[in-house]
Amino acid sequence: MLTRIRTVFTCLILLVFAPPVLAQANWPDRPVKIVVGFTAGSSTDVTARMFAQKFSEAWGQPVIVENVAGNSGAIGVDRVAKAAPDGYTLMWSGNAAITILPSMQALPFDPLKDLTPISTSLVMPSLFMVNNDLPVKSIPELIGYAKANPGKLSYGTPGVGTPQHIAGELFCFLAGIRMEHIPYRGANMVDLMSGVVQVGIQNAGAAMPLVRDGRVRGIAVTSLKRTPGAPDLPTLAEQGFPGFEATSWFALLGPADLPKPIVDKVRAESLKVLADREMKEKFTAMGLDLMGSTPEETRAAIAADIPKWAKVIKDANIRTGQ
Repeated sequence: MLTRIRTVFTCLILLVFAPPVLAQANWPDRPVKIVVGFTAGSSTDVTARMFAQKFSEAWGQPVIVENVAGNSGAIGVDRVAKAAPDGYTLMWSGNAAITILPSMQALPFDPLKDLTPISTSLVMPSLFMVNNDLPVKSIPELIGYAKANPGKLSYGTPGVGTPQHIAGELFCFLAGIRMEHIPYRGANMVDLMSGVVQVGIQNAGAAMPLVRDGRVRGIAVTSLKRTPGAPDLPTLAEQGFPGFEATSWFALLGPADLPKPIVDKVRAESLKVLADREMKEKFTAMGLDLMGSTPEETRAAIAADIPKWAKVIKDANIRTGQ
């Protein structure tokens, strides 16, 4: 009798726990969605689609990029934070919504509690650019023009609270100038080329092709070192702002409690993408540095970056209305 009871108990345990384990082992057996918090054509979107294509080829399932633009990516992050932790809704996110916006506004999610880090894959600098009609070819010349023409310059970024916005306000604060911030919902290159805004600060991936084609003029890069994709473009540090750095990183994340087997599978496939020679060449041409960090390293970076950006925002008195 005791043996029979044990057998029944064992069967009940298997019935309770086997389905989730089996589902994780077979994942993915249907399409996977990767949410991107910016518009199509932005650097976040372009890089996400590069990974999605490779994931789809490897897994034999469609991997679809869904653009949920707004509030510097925070709307998309919130959607993923509230999704089921089954691996079928993932996030390709920049650092703005996760490490910068928490110091600027109340968010409906906690970056450290409501998300599962998978891997930080890429790091990208931004470019300071000007409209070709603006008589400016360097950062010192931009400062001189702004001081000689107060109130006449505006600069566009992918949105409030993005690394580009923070870079712009920090630059203005350090340079002692004022430029009006014009936030967009992603890439703003058309308005920069047409002169709606005179200055643009944009991720290198979206900006470099237009700089190379001469449609806008690049004057600085926001990384500490020059980027391989534009080696002739000097850093802000080289032009009078030592230590100036404001880069973007792109990470894969999921909802909280995403099962470890799925986390491991997604990260392993992302490392294969980063190791692919053709993909490496494409990323380098976009001015991207390859990372491939662990989930633990990604979580630690998020935890460290939040207070770092909070200090910059406080010191430069940056507000959401700027």
